[in-house]
Amino acid sequence: MPICRFAFVAALVAAGPGCAQVSPPHATPKRPMNHLARETSPYLLSHRHNPVDWYPWGAEALAKAKRENKPIFLSIGYSACHWCHVMERESFENAAIAKRMNELFVNIKVDREERPDLDEIYMAAVLQLNDGHGGWPMSVWLTPDLKPFAGGTYFPPEDAHGRRGFKGYIELIGKAWQERRAELQGHGDKLAAFLVRSLGRPAQKGKLDASFQKAARAESQGRWDAQLGGFGSATSGFRPKFPHASELSMLLRHHARHRDSDKDSLAHVERTLEHMRRGGIHDQLGGGFHRYSVDREWLVPHFEKMLYDNALLVQIYLEAHLLTGKSVYRQVAATTLDYLLREMQDPAGGFYSATDADSEGVEGKFFVWSKRETDALLGDDAAPFAAVYGITEQGNWHEMPGQTVLSIQKSEAEVAVATGVDAEALGRRLAAARQKLLAVRAKRVAPHTDDKVLAAWNGMAIAALARGYQVTGEVRYLDGARRAAGFVLEQMRDPKGRLLRTWRRGTAKLQAYLEDHAFVADGLLHLFECDFDPRWLAAAKDLLDAMHAHFRDPKAGDFWFTADDHEQLLARSKSVQEGSIPSGAAVAIQAFARGGMLLADPKLTDVARTALEANHGYLSRYPSYVMSMLEPVDLLLHDPKEVVLIANDLAAAETRAFLEVLRRRFPVGHVITVVHPGNRERLLALVPAHRGKEMRQGRCTAYVCRFGTCLEPVTRPQDVRLD
Repeated sequence: MPICRFAFVAALVAAGPGCAQVSPPHATPKRPMNHLARETSPYLLSHRHNPVDWYPWGAEALAKAKRENKPIFLSIGYSACHWCHVMERESFENAAIAKRMNELFVNIKVDREERPDLDEIYMAAVLQLNDGHGGWPMSVWLTPDLKPFAGGTYFPPEDAHGRRGFKGYIELIGKAWQERRAELQGHGDKLAAFLVRSLGRPAQKGKLDASFQKAARAESQGRWDAQLGGFGSATSGFRPKFPHASELSMLLRHHARHRDSDKDSLAHVERTLEHMRRGGIHDQLGGGFHRYSVDREWLVPHFEKMLYDNALLVQIYLEAHLLTGKSVYRQVAATTLDYLLREMQDPAGGFYSATDADSEGVEGKFFVWSKRETDALLGDDAAPFAAVYGITEQGNWHEMPGQTVLSIQKSEAEVAVATGVDAEALGRRLAAARQKLLAVRAKRVAPHTDDKVLAAWNGMAIAALARGYQVTGEVRYLDGARRAAGFVLEQMRDPKGRLLRTWRRGTAKLQAYLEDHAFVADGLLHLFECDFDPRWLAAAKDLLDAMHAHFRDPKAGDFWFTADDHEQLLARSKSVQEGSIPSGAAVAIQAFARGGMLLADPKLTDVARTALEANHGYLSRYPSYVMSMLEPVDLLLHDPKEVVLIANDLAAAETRAFLEVLRRRFPVGHVITVVHPGNRERLLALVPAHRGKEMRQGRCTAYVCRFGTCLEPVTRPQDVRLD
């Protein structure tokens, strides 16, 4: 995206660091509360006692700005954002600064995870104002008609190091609004017009091409760290390092399609997954992954844990297991899923959003260990444990000298050889040591949990659990997916049946976005392929219908980020570029493609193909921006199939034998339905194309089909032909 500069605004802007985490909501009920007191977001509630007269985004605040003709100061952050917490402590808790903010502006605080629509619009503005630099907390000033004219990220409270502090900056903005209002409004008009054009860009249509994946691989190859895995820039020392799950998935698929000519892609993915699982970014005791590594080695993480990172990485490790057969990848996926079930699932069934990095005001304190502590706790097992997990007297965590972030520095086999101990016995001792330390850690002051439940992120968790069950056979993952899916469908819809974005402690609210519909639909389709309950397929169809009716652009064939009856904002976006998670557009396309196959409805799959063709410009010129969109491209270009099993009993050995073969194929170019006496009536009403398919010779029978046109049925798993 080109960078546009606006002269006056550029002179005002001072961008700051990105973000990471925030402390839990204040527990000081005697302090006065502002207008955030009635919110449900833990992030917004953490600001309810600020002397800043914060409002949530809504009619009351927007009307006040127009009535008083004041600029809006819009501050956007999220619960796990470190610099959000710093700016709150330094500026928003400062009574003198808050007083001037209240006098000069209408102050609005937004949780970006609740309102990604606002975050996208105004982050795009901040990026234009700051030569492509942005981050959180986002600080942006708007005219009363919501047009941005100045902005940045974190501001220190006072002038320092040649940078204007927040105290001086708000005075500058206030003076400019009084003396140069027309000029600011003019700059806001120009920037708003740019945002409307760029966020709602016209479609650039073209045909699908297998070269998209090849081009994406070439771009990826230019950014990967061949030594330690991962992606980044050599000039920055390949740090920090983020997981880039979509990119790893693309490389696995590219290798699978070009096994003879592309060995590098698999080698790079394996190197990345291996270093990640051994590093401190992987919670060696509790399972799951932290947000990112601050160093090249994946050793020291930023300690927050996000639901979406873990859901996405589960699927990557499972895919790597399917492709290579290596059990270690399945084990990492399993411990990550166990972490989600143990620590992140609400009793009602939904999954929480994140846990913070800090506890007791210190980042990472909950997760690190001193040698003295582990020696005292583990006794004779302390030395081999320290050898494996890198525990030393000096430690490796700069925030707390003498404390160690656990990482696998030596394999158990290496330590067994060095100490002359039986490897199997050592493995059992170390497993017991991990459980002992985990139990001790559980008694520490834990990081704050952002316990709001987001529909989109729960869709990811449902898909991860469903895939976990399909690959491992562990029923607890299926049970967890069912509970989460039931929760979303029962608790996160409005009286008209429309999906809602967020839920917390009994209250669901905010109209859902494209990504919510897409991820939940995708999760439900994966769940249907686990237990073949028509409830999940019917619910997914409802979400596909809603996306078609309210989010699809009928002229271009692609998707809007917000519904046609959404609150009218400054711009309406067609968001395809990925951030930390796949774009809603990419997942919607995947859901339409797979949903059309499972429902034997080619019209739905045509929606997916048309949407991909509408994004030809991105796919052909900027494939690395839309990595997740390459997955449905790969699916549709390789003649996907529907496999329909007709069985007497879902639990029968012959049915399980078919499923075992079908679920172990990678890349997945097919969908699976099992019709059996328990679901037959409801399923045939939903998918009439399955009528007439019967068992042969009283045995479980497989039909390999393409939208209802099927090959000759077979009764042996080895006879199923998907190529």
